Amino acid sequence: MKKIKAGIIGGAGYTAGELIRLLMHHAHVDIDFIFSTSNAGNKISKVHQDLLGTTELVFSDTINPDIDILFLCLGHGNSKAFLEKNTFSKTIKIIDLSNDFRLEADANFNGKAFIYGLPELNKGDIKKASFIANPGCFATAIQLALLPLAKAGVITNDIHINAVTGATGAGTSLSATTHFTWRDNNFSHYKAFTHQHLGEINQTVNILQSDFNSEINFMPNRGDFSRGIFATLYTKFEGTLEEAKTLYSEFYKDAAYTFISDEDIHLKQVVNTNKCILHLHKHENKLLVTSIIDNLLKGASGQAVQNMNLMYGFEETEGLQLKANYF
Repeated sequence: MKKIKAGIIGGAGYTAGELIRLLMHHAHVDIDFIFSTSNAGNKISKVHQDLLGTTELVFSDTINPDIDILFLCLGHGNSKAFLEKNTFSKTIKIIDLSNDFRLEADANFNGKAFIYGLPELNKGDIKKASFIANPGCFATAIQLALLPLAKAGVITNDIHINAVTGATGAGTSLSATTHFTWRDNNFSHYKAFTHQHLGEINQTVNILQSDFNSEINFMPNRGDFSRGIFATLYTKFEGTLEEAKTLYSEFYKDAAYTFISDEDIHLKQVVNTNKCILHLHKHENKLLVTSIIDNLLKGASGQAVQNMNLMYGFEETEGLQLKANYF
């Protein structure tokens, strides 16, 4: 089978680094270029040092418009500007890892109809799509915890979410809260009740449960670790724990990377993988759902490759057979 040619825009960040690693080990992909104006001419391994000995590719300041698939690893708000300034072939497929096209109001852009790329929700549409809006990392973990309840139409009360992300969730740019001396042995919340991923979470819940009119209360936290998201959410649930487990098991019976655990879960089970693992617990009239993912993989680049596999008819798991760093 002829390999597809991929281009990456914004190649110096954490998500781009993970995407490069995955695509270099993908059986059906050749990386044509990795675009970065700030690093043009530098070896990829100078920035992504884990790739030393793996590739001699260098960052490019030019773009080949005739590639097969384009990955946009740009900061939020920059993908639209990039696509307005650059033209590609009529057959190009695009996967955007920012939040520029995730909401229905932004999904149609310059003749391109972006499909929301959560495979557990939209697998059929993703297979037919040319343009994908890759979900956010918090949004992925939280939506996968909520989809079965929304599909069953049983979310009748407010949802309360507490989620912690690793330092890589803030990207490579330094700020007051990303320096080691601030982050080390520290813990804090940010964007309480206003995080940008709430838009896509609410959108998905309302698609599956049209009569949903309760609040989703989301408290994001910064954790003292590099990568991963640990999310807990609870809401009232009138059924039994076994009934809840049946809902989730049925909903995810064909999912390639979402699994239900009967045991308590922890981040080491998913870091460095494309998995989401869920755990259910019933306390009185409340259902507690715990969801764990790697924010850079299932929450970003791994999910982007999963979407690419679906778009091209590859095995959904191709290039994503990854082992967790359990010990």
